[in-house]
Amino acid sequence: MSMNQIAFGTGITGVRVSMAKPWAVRAELPKTPDLCADRSFLRSGSSSSPRRDLVFVVNPSGANGRTGKEWKKLLPYLRSRLGADCNICESLTSGPSHAIDITREAIREGADAVIVVGGDGTLHEVVNGFFWAGKPVTNHDREVTHSTALGLIPLGTGSDFARTFGWKNDPHEAIDRIAKGQRSRIDVGVISGEDGEPHYFVNVADIHLSAKAGYYASRYKRFGNLCYVIGALKAFVGHRNRDLKIKVNEGEWELYSQVTALCIGNAKFFGGGMKITPNADPHSGNFEVVILQDFKWYDFILKLHKLYNGTHLTVKNVSSRSVHSIEVEDVSGSGSIYVQSDGEHLGFLPRKFCILPSAVEMIC
Repeated sequence: MSMNQIAFGTGITGVRVSMAKPWAVRAELPKTPDLCADRSFLRSGSSSSPRRDLVFVVNPSGANGRTGKEWKKLLPYLRSRLGADCNICESLTSGPSHAIDITREAIREGADAVIVVGGDGTLHEVVNGFFWAGKPVTNHDREVTHSTALGLIPLGTGSDFARTFGWKNDPHEAIDRIAKGQRSRIDVGVISGEDGEPHYFVNVADIHLSAKAGYYASRYKRFGNLCYVIGALKAFVGHRNRDLKIKVNEGEWELYSQVTALCIGNAKFFGGGMKITPNADPHSGNFEVVILQDFKWYDFILKLHKLYNGTHLTVKNVSSRSVHSIEVEDVSGSGSIYVQSDGEHLGFLPRKFCILPSAVEMIC
């Protein structure tokens, strides 16, 4: 389905909308004039208690199509819970990076919140939509003082970011959380390389074996959580531990020999529930960096339970440190060591990772 069909045709609820914004289609029959086409209701200082504009970014093909089906089932409860106080607007993504564009437009038009309906991949794109050319996206209207918040209804394959907050893949629970509207600011990680635009992440960025496994896992998402097992098996084929140089907090370069994986956590979980950076906290202003050195394939089998329950920091050849920036380079300069963040492949080393404290307001 194209964006024109979404914005100007008949939405999934059968409500025909005209003059809709390019990022939104009403998911309910309007009780007031169609405010999705009028930003005046976003004046947070108004005494008339304006309705909030909530933009739901839905990846209908996520989780093998389950996200789209669950979203349709969810709409009646969404209307009953939020419809009295909010304008419920939906945008269905049609391909890679579409959620980024939707988010930027929603923020510029003054949406109260952009809410992800799906998994970590859609969340990753929406977070990147909060930024443009290295700076936060802002509202076109200079008089509006509120910021657009990030929300999440976890419905994805892994939903690892939600695990840090103890949230389940329970959409009704998520809607109740959105209805309460409590917010707090969370940190965002930014990744820069030798060239190109900065890239943002909220969960975990990782390097070498785990990033390679994630790259392969993304090709097998049709198998659900089994994709992570398939990805790990394929990544092990031909894998060699590598010597890496790291620079922490703009200090001196340090050599780490025979690195198997290096994980930079703004939050705790990745890979479908693996508690890889167990001390990470998206409110702390720091990353937790966990480095695995000289691991063999059988080490993962023997110690997998520790990686999942977060007790692996006591294992030999595993180290952890708290940082606000880290640069990582391959000693050999081969340009073949994988980098990913939030499950998205980002190319190869070298890269620099920095924390942006309290960068985004989140409904939590």
